[in-house]
Amino acid sequence: MRRFGLGAVLALALAVFGLSPSASAADPAPAELTFATDSATTTPGGSVKLSMTIKNNMPWGTLDARAGAASFDYVRRGIELAMAHEVRALVTAPINKEALRMSGVPYPGHTEILADLSGTADYAMMMATDELRIVLVTVHQSLRTALDAITTPRVLDIIRLTHRTLQRSGLAAPRIAVAGLNPHAGENGLFGREDLDIITPAIQSAQSEGIQASGPWPADTVFMRARAGAFDAVVAQYHDQGLIPVKYLGIEHGVNITIGLPFVRTSVDHGTAFDIAGLGTADHTSLLAALTHADRLSSGAPDRP
Repeated sequence: MRRFGLGAVLALALAVFGLSPSASAADPAPAELTFATDSATTTPGGSVKLSMTIKNNMPWGTLDARAGAASFDYVRRGIELAMAHEVRALVTAPINKEALRMSGVPYPGHTEILADLSGTADYAMMMATDELRIVLVTVHQSLRTALDAITTPRVLDIIRLTHRTLQRSGLAAPRIAVAGLNPHAGENGLFGREDLDIITPAIQSAQSEGIQASGPWPADTVFMRARAGAFDAVVAQYHDQGLIPVKYLGIEHGVNITIGLPFVRTSVDHGTAFDIAGLGTADHTSLLAALTHADRLSSGAPDRP
């Protein structure tokens, strides 16, 4: 496993727990947290030190353009190694989108960075727990602009991508539910025609290709039905429609998976939590789940992605 980070900053984080970055391999717990030194590029243990400098003068939990630039550099280098097949999966910690913007990075988040730097046009965000899988039609944009971005070709592309992803994970004929946009999925046009005129044609096209897609289903019940086993995944139309049910089930167990990339990428299902930065109280469960999913997906073993 390769770890990306600046030696001085990682040492500062380890100090919160009284650990040393140069801990002896004879000590099982600290040995798992061995990071690169400031002078190395790649250590024998697989850690990676990037060629940039950040002084240890940034208080915990504050926005800083330097931190935004560093987080982008970590991700960029991880993508390079994944594209070169030097690693079989990429697992990312959360990044602060405002810090990214402050540093001049022209991306709203991880998903867009990964897609652009890997040359991927057909991609999507999947959020998964052991009980539920959600794939988003639109992601990091305002709700007003997301409504305009929900088109028949886009919905069809996401259904197809979800189908291919689930097949690769071991499901021969995945059952894909498509959530409606309007209350009660439009109630046959009474509450808006988007479900009839935009989403339904996409579902019908997918069905004609042999994909087991159905809907549009009312969003207030479709996630419950999927959790109960009626569907293998739900295609949600916009960010909060899909992420609220996943996070309600337990943010510490959720995993963010970017599907469609030429390599496996998973991430945690939470943000940077500046309010508890430096306190040593963060829950690592979601990161452990992301590592587990990445290992299974990249090894070719059947998984619930």
